Amino acid sequence: MGAWIYDSLVIAAVLMLAAGVATGLAALLAHLGWIDTTGYIDISAYMTQHPVIGMLYTAYLAVVMVGFFAYFWCKAGQTLGMRAWKLRLQNKDGSNLRFTQALIRMGTSAFGLGNLMAPFSREKQSFQDIMAECEMVVLPKVN
Repeated sequence: MGAWIYDSLVIAAVLMLAAGVATGLAALLAHLGWIDTTGYIDISAYMTQHPVIGMLYTAYLAVVMVGFFAYFWCKAGQTLGMRAWKLRLQNKDGSNLRFTQALIRMGTSAFGLGNLMAPFSREKQSFQDIMAECEMVVLPKVN
């Protein structure tokens, strides 16, 4: 739970940065006359209320979030929050996850509800870990 809270703060900052980049790009395109924001109060309203751009913007932010977790899980097996709490996501042989495993784990997590299965599993695995064929381990403390 602690790692999840830490990661939510990090992902909030990453999403703010991604939103700032998208807003800046949209403002530049509006300034150059490549997009028409007539009828919208500002660029932010255009990006969130336009029927097509709003969906693309939401999809972009979702890809950024998925990319964040997939990158850290595949690269080192840990997000920044998991590192602080000495948790590691890995394959049964100790190797890092593949990108497809990370996607399967995110897709089957049900926003954390899959963790409710862990106490009833022989190996104490959550639903998403079973589906992605991986495991969450607690790393030993280093003195």
